[in-house]
Amino acid sequence: MAKQAKPLPSLEWLQPRLRLSRAISLLSFFALAVLLVLWDVYYANIPSTKLLWTVLGLQLVPLLILGPGLLLGNARAHAWTCFVVNIYFIQGVLAAFDPSKAWYGWLLSGISLCLFCAALMYTRWRFQYERKLAGEV
Repeated sequence: MAKQAKPLPSLEWLQPRLRLSRAISLLSFFALAVLLVLWDVYYANIPSTKLLWTVLGLQLVPLLILGPGLLLGNARAHAWTCFVVNIYFIQGVLAAFDPSKAWYGWLLSGISLCLFCAALMYTRWRFQYERKLAGEV
């Protein structure tokens, strides 16, 4: 017996979910960037300015690469964000074990998880939306 494909959801069902998941992913994306900058500048006690800019650069370059695609609503950029955000999740979990950085670690992990879920759902619903627009049933 052949497996039948599930029917795609309607466009009316997909549109509000696309808007919501994109808004949550953009909000989480910017919250992640702001958290990283605030932590490194005010709380991390990095001894020299040169080292501070190096650390900030290493942490923000992946986000800066993905930023334009996320702002444009590109589904592939959201999919790549799901891979890249795992770095920040791991960093947050590791920081959560240190009592002096616990709140930072939990916050970083939570924002990363939120970004991961929102970007994943946006990617899924965007591809379904495009398939439905192309006439697939």
